[in-house]
Amino acid sequence: MMRKLTPIIIGIVLLMSTALVYGQHGYVKGHAASIYGDIKYGPGFKHFDYVNPDAPKGGMVRLASIGTFDSLNPFILKGIPAAGMGLVFDTLTVQSDDEPFTEYGLLAETIEIPGDRSWVKYTLRREARWHDGTPVTPEDVIFSFKTLVERGHPFYRSYYTDVEDVVKVGPREVKFIFKKGSNPELPLIVGQLPVFSKAYYRKHPFDKTSLDPPLGSGPYRVVDVKPGRSITYERVKDYWGKDIPVNRGRYNFDRIRYEYYRDETVALEAFKAGEYDFRLEHIAKVWATAYKGPNFDRGYIIKEELPNENPTGMQAFVFNTRREIFKDRRVRWALNYCFDFEWMNKTLFYNAYTRTKSYFSNSELASRGLPGPDELKLLEPFRDKLPPEVFTKEYNPPKTDGSGNIRQNLRKALSLLREAGWVLKEGKLVNAKTGKQFKFEILLVSPSMERVAMPFVKNLEKIGIKAEVRVVDSSQYVNRLNNYDFDMTSVVWPQSLSPGNEQRDYWSSKAADTPGTRNLAGIKDPVVDALIEKIIQAPDR
Repeated sequence: MMRKLTPIIIGIVLLMSTALVYGQHGYVKGHAASIYGDIKYGPGFKHFDYVNPDAPKGGMVRLASIGTFDSLNPFILKGIPAAGMGLVFDTLTVQSDDEPFTEYGLLAETIEIPGDRSWVKYTLRREARWHDGTPVTPEDVIFSFKTLVERGHPFYRSYYTDVEDVVKVGPREVKFIFKKGSNPELPLIVGQLPVFSKAYYRKHPFDKTSLDPPLGSGPYRVVDVKPGRSITYERVKDYWGKDIPVNRGRYNFDRIRYEYYRDETVALEAFKAGEYDFRLEHIAKVWATAYKGPNFDRGYIIKEELPNENPTGMQAFVFNTRREIFKDRRVRWALNYCFDFEWMNKTLFYNAYTRTKSYFSNSELASRGLPGPDELKLLEPFRDKLPPEVFTKEYNPPKTDGSGNIRQNLRKALSLLREAGWVLKEGKLVNAKTGKQFKFEILLVSPSMERVAMPFVKNLEKIGIKAEVRVVDSSQYVNRLNNYDFDMTSVVWPQSLSPGNEQRDYWSSKAADTPGTRNLAGIKDPVVDALIEKIIQAPDR
């Protein structure tokens, strides 16, 4: 799933009258499943604590999305899907927002897991219905799983790779059988499966882009589509699940509309003019300087800063190591010396940022110091395949004094580049064998990232490297990333409190060779592959 190791306890409870029922040898059955200790909301709970069960229904909320869209199918590689399509489809289970990782039944009335976690069985709710009034069936669940794995986005094939089979075992029961030694989180992972109507997709191709509103079972349906400009969802008044505990107090707006804008700058000005209702800001300078104007002065727009206690993952400029110039580790490390984070943080970011040192930033799983005893147990079998500094030096990116003068770092960069076969001639860094200049392109989708990339580019110029920044529209950007047609780009890797199957999509050798994965860096390393499997199969955090 999407940190230091702490015990995991699987907790399952069963709603049978008002009692909890536990079986022998760890077998449990109930309305919810938890990875981390006790389940907060027991049998018979009325609603999640963080919702208002009496919230009035009505009105419309307007939201923003950047770029464009040409499809209402978010589950395939082709096309750019419209924002918000998850509102149309229900899943077997739903996660509570005030627990690290607990899933409660949505389409599923009960969740059943044996002590060895070798399978999970879901009993579907009798009342679960598609928007056309027909029931949601085990056949729909089986069809959804097999369709995603066989014809969906490559991510799903990787994410569900440890599922051996899925079978119908009763009129409302469906069972997922797992491969031996699989991820102990799989019973919860498969609960996140979006479920489609088998009958609908008998008549409509699943693996093609389409702007036809699909049949769903979720709280909203698509009612208006202006291709590339906006999409509007309408609350389903007779939604089958509106009164079940996990949904009470949620989905209160009658309509949700996403307006599309060319880039963040245009979207911000539209927000300040009152064209949409809610916005999250992720650029420190914009937060500090741009949220001003008449609507702020009049109190029409409320600006509020909230602490973020969730894992932030990592944002970085990514080397595409499929490119020959980036295959040498010394080259990549040399270019790190040209990135002056301290100057940027002071000059561009109002000292609002902290340098990323881990893929699991802002969490207890972030790397710190030298490998500890438990980490060494994992690393020792691969000592001869790993750089010695993994065991002897704490990872720290190059630093500067923030003055903008990074001559010492540039000298270190040139030294590493010479070791890797690059020499400085007449102001150009060239390959000692071929004489070709070191040059590459930085691919961006947001113009706001140019101000971050350009100081980096100027520092690269000082050591003879020609780097060009190219900003493209969202359609081109997605297509080029899906096909790994870039040299370097800026990417955010999100992480969760419970890393698992998705790590294959981020870092595995198989993902590196599969179009459309999140292994943009092209990492192909047997040690990384082995450690990913250790993460996935770990019995605890």
